[in-house]
Amino acid sequence: MTWGNSSSTMMISALSAIVDIAFAAVSYATVSPPGAVYIDPLLYNVMGANYTEWRNLSTVGFNPTNTAPPFIQVFDPSFRDVIGSSATIRSIASNPGFAFAHEAPIYVPDLNLVFFASNAGGVLGYSGWYNNSVVSVINMTEVDMALASTTGNVNIQVQTLNLPDTVQMVNGGTGPYKGDLLFITSGRALLPPSIVRINPSPPYDTTVLLDNFLGRQFNSLNDIKILPGTDIIFFTDPTYGWMNGFRPEPMLPSQVYRFDPSTGQVRVVADQFVHPNGIAFTADGKGVFITDTGVFGGFLGTNQTLPATIYQFDVDPRTQSFTNRRVFAYSDSGIPDGIQLDTMGNVYSGCGEGVHVWNAEGALIGKFYVNSTAAQMIFTKSGLVILNEEAIYLANIQAQGLDLTTS
Repeated sequence: MTWGNSSSTMMISALSAIVDIAFAAVSYATVSPPGAVYIDPLLYNVMGANYTEWRNLSTVGFNPTNTAPPFIQVFDPSFRDVIGSSATIRSIASNPGFAFAHEAPIYVPDLNLVFFASNAGGVLGYSGWYNNSVVSVINMTEVDMALASTTGNVNIQVQTLNLPDTVQMVNGGTGPYKGDLLFITSGRALLPPSIVRINPSPPYDTTVLLDNFLGRQFNSLNDIKILPGTDIIFFTDPTYGWMNGFRPEPMLPSQVYRFDPSTGQVRVVADQFVHPNGIAFTADGKGVFITDTGVFGGFLGTNQTLPATIYQFDVDPRTQSFTNRRVFAYSDSGIPDGIQLDTMGNVYSGCGEGVHVWNAEGALIGKFYVNSTAAQMIFTKSGLVILNEEAIYLANIQAQGLDLTTS
């Protein structure tokens, strides 16, 4: 008798939970922001033998509703907490034919400026063994004013920085770092990869902090972050410079390094990657995410059986080495390139058709779908700025990014 009542209660509770979930999904679809489309995973778990649109290439995005980009894909109702009730995606700058907005975004709140770099070695980057990439800046105050005057896209002029020859092929950035921009460069030809500090105001005074590992040049440094609560620098070093034709053959493994500017000590904290790429710490500094973009091999081609994967690690409290490696997420489209976190613990990564967002448990909850590669993004007062090679987008979402400032 007691067992039967317990079963009935459990069944009623289960049915109630199912109804609540279904109602939440319907409610979300009803009140979705104007730029959002709800994708119910249950509707696409089985495609059937007659399905004709199999995605046999990872470069093709998943857009079952055939919605015209840019738009927001919602895979879980919890994504509403990220985007808010009125989110849209609009283009704020474009330069067709030139991949001027690739990676290394740094937002300087006091100036309301976003700095970023063009594609290093890519077809539309117009850079290579003999030509450097460029670093540019966009004024978000001008963006806000322009967007306020229209419901459509705008095209704010970006300004290019005149930097010294010690800055070659910028690919990653973070900060402000003690008031400066902290960029990481891939190097070019025989000019070494490096970590550089650049004043965010003209004439952009530049200081090189590191350009070797005990007398050995790095391969082609890629991305960089500061361990929260410290001024210690962590960075990735894949071999993309060689594979994209602007660096010599690599002479070191593809690894992740720790650099303490106060002592000069440099050491490896993680290895066993194909191509370690993006890096981001949790807010408390106890965890870290590294993207492995092994699927893309430059002149070696694309191998879809290699990683397009975000790995999660613990940060050892004593040594700051990365331990307890495990898979956090795999990108269904392109590669997870640059990576950022918001204050709710959600993980954002630039992928093949836009920016993917996973919750802290690794479940995909949404995408900012622009239908082409978006390698990196950065949070600003105005929303999420998305670098999309030949264009820059702004998603006016309510989520806030982690504070990347180092005093």
